[in-house]
Amino acid sequence: MQAYQVTANNKAELVELSRQKPGPGEIGVEIAACGLNFADLLMLKGSYQDTPQHPFVPGLEISGHVVALGEGVDTLSIGAKVAVFAGQGGLAEYGVFEASRAVQLPDAMPLIEAAGFQIAYGTSLLALDHCARLQPGETLLVTGAAGGVGLTAVEIGKKLGARVIAHARGADKLKVAQAAGADILVDASEDLRQTVKDLGGADVVYETIGGDVWTAAFRSTNPGGRLLPIGFAGGEVPQIPANHLLVKNLTVIGLYYGGLLKSHPQVVQETLGKLFGWYVDGSLRPHVSHQLPLSAVEDALSLLRERKSTGKVVITMGNQ
Repeated sequence: MQAYQVTANNKAELVELSRQKPGPGEIGVEIAACGLNFADLLMLKGSYQDTPQHPFVPGLEISGHVVALGEGVDTLSIGAKVAVFAGQGGLAEYGVFEASRAVQLPDAMPLIEAAGFQIAYGTSLLALDHCARLQPGETLLVTGAAGGVGLTAVEIGKKLGARVIAHARGADKLKVAQAAGADILVDASEDLRQTVKDLGGADVVYETIGGDVWTAAFRSTNPGGRLLPIGFAGGEVPQIPANHLLVKNLTVIGLYYGGLLKSHPQVVQETLGKLFGWYVDGSLRPHVSHQLPLSAVEDALSLLRERKSTGKVVITMGNQ
């Protein structure tokens, strides 16, 4: 099989690897598609908190069909259409994964959309509902609102009844956020802090950029507000002034999807069940801006690195 492998010297290239048989509690999956995430870029640099030992195949989440069952697996059958939050191994034509990390997909969900569904939508619903307890009528500020997770936060925030302020760079990206339900659009060239304060401030902040954007969003948050530092796509991890938290009674809530899957798997499963239900009833419309073959994985990663995509970038394996 073909796979995109990272070697010990951090060199990444397409290689031919042997297919492995699933062990106890594992499944073999003919991979149809792999959704790319910002974490994949961090893995390639060796700076992600869960970077595997070298050599490894990156790619956190995939969709495909089960083609082999390991001993003891009775929750899935051969041929089942699944999505897997694997943590690694997705950028390949075939993979072996823990059966507990696989979810059977609704018949109505295409494999392309399924490949980028779990992390983005799961992170946003867990963050906004489970963690921040976003309430109808509150104001939600989403930065990087046209990106992989940001766009789902706009969509879910609106579904939960919030007034959504979307912050993104350029008219094209803002248009994508508006189509997902954003009520108010703020271009990255504007003064984010003052603009949001003029709009009455934010009750919940879903922040994906870091650096100066985090600082501006932090300062625009209303007393008693909740802030979610989801990512640092700008490259600078924000520092949080504890004295300001005290003065404004603010709460900063961390969320790492993979960590919650390990510590509270039932919460994640219930969240995914709700999300799949919303998808089936038409409440969610995943946005995939680019589909590229495995042979063009470098180009796909560049789209993320240079912030030229909106929604998800998906690598296809030809196994649909």
